[in-house]
Amino acid sequence: MKVVQLAQQLRPLVGHSRPTTICHHLKPRALANNNHDSITQFDLSLTLKRKAAEISPDLKGTCLFLVGINSSIKSNSAQLLAEALRYYYFDSDSVVEEALGGKDAVRSFIKTDLKGFRDSETEVLKQLSSMGRLVVCAGNGAVQCAANLALMRHGISIWIDVPLDMVAKQIVLENFQLPAAETINGSYSEVLTQLTAIYEDSRNGYATADTTIALQNIASRLGYDTLDAVTTEDMVLETLKEVERLMRAKKLMEEAARPF
Repeated sequence: MKVVQLAQQLRPLVGHSRPTTICHHLKPRALANNNHDSITQFDLSLTLKRKAAEISPDLKGTCLFLVGINSSIKSNSAQLLAEALRYYYFDSDSVVEEALGGKDAVRSFIKTDLKGFRDSETEVLKQLSSMGRLVVCAGNGAVQCAANLALMRHGISIWIDVPLDMVAKQIVLENFQLPAAETINGSYSEVLTQLTAIYEDSRNGYATADTTIALQNIASRLGYDTLDAVTTEDMVLETLKEVERLMRAKKLMEEAARPF
């Protein structure tokens, strides 16, 4: 299977001593207002660097899986999170597309063998979840299968909750590139309707995540007048704080379970 072959190529790369933000032979998905194929570079603030350094020892290379409706906010957050932690970044949809031969091949595969395509998604998550020091931007298909949800339990799962109307605007106005498995197009209202259907199919899976980072909550907490004011760094800093909280709770539970 091509997915297994690709996974075998990923293992030596992830085992390299100097993590990069993304696998070099896979192109990062185009970000909003940025269609470059090169690796996205981030200028990390001192606050972000310090928080990442604080939690890294307790994290011990645990993988982080970001779920939620596909958007530039989610993918940007995943890439900056990887950069801050000095982790590798992978987009599971991109890995599947690479393994199956590109976007056109994926669309054809879905029409002729949907189960086979879903099995490919599971195989990718199986391989990635067995590694360490990864931030994985998981596609919507990842949360629609019990086996996939179980695989993500090997790490920490985080729901990046972005309002659907913002995502619809990204797709219509900013030409945000969706994975081949999602054929969303049309006017703003049509795109919003399609996104809502995906959300309803995936919501129960999103809800199984270990924690939720909601854009609206961050904007409210920081006193922003609009949701657009929330930066990628705001999202990642909040994510790091939540991961720190989860790791602290886990540590307390482990200590409480120790015999006297």
